[in-house]
Amino acid sequence: MINSTKPINDATPLDDISGLKLPKNKVYSLKEICIHEANNIALATLKYLSAPPSKKLAPFTYEWLSKLHEEMFGNVWDWAGKFRHVELSIGIKAYQVPTALKELADDIAYWEKHKTFDIYEASARIHHRAVQIHPFLNGNGRWSRMLANIYLRQHGSMPVKWQEDLLSKENPKRDEYIKALKVADNGDYSSLIEMHKITY
Repeated sequence: MINSTKPINDATPLDDISGLKLPKNKVYSLKEICIHEANNIALATLKYLSAPPSKKLAPFTYEWLSKLHEEMFGNVWDWAGKFRHVELSIGIKAYQVPTALKELADDIAYWEKHKTFDIYEASARIHHRAVQIHPFLNGNGRWSRMLANIYLRQHGSMPVKWQEDLLSKENPKRDEYIKALKVADNGDYSSLIEMHKITY
């Protein structure tokens, strides 16, 4: 799981900090904002990954998918858990987000009912689809990796130990990770599945 306090290369840039919920009596550096985000994410990590979460706690419904993002970032940003209304350099068109996220929730329910995939492929597909949709203004990568880890934990596996600086240009795993996501765009999940087997 990622608990990084470093700005992430290729992440959605923080050009607009108008939604920042931190006290307004000071100016925050990007590193300080990342630290506040990491502290917020740590609370969600404790809630969902310290022990296998029940289906009641983590139901993987349409509503819960947004709620998780709010739990991860809601102490820092007022747009946490709210769908974006702008186009990003990655992700589907903003108007398609609600439908696509509902389809993802429905697909997860179907996979569960029919045992369509093993837990590693299911978690990889959840991770990939969440990145592809990119529902929120920011934090989509961290949210998608958290989703995959919660799914793994809920199904008897330990979470993936995502490196803190996974998307740093200095990390040799960065290109491998991005390539695995891009290959999955064409329906080949094999590399991404292998990444989801590297757990604690």
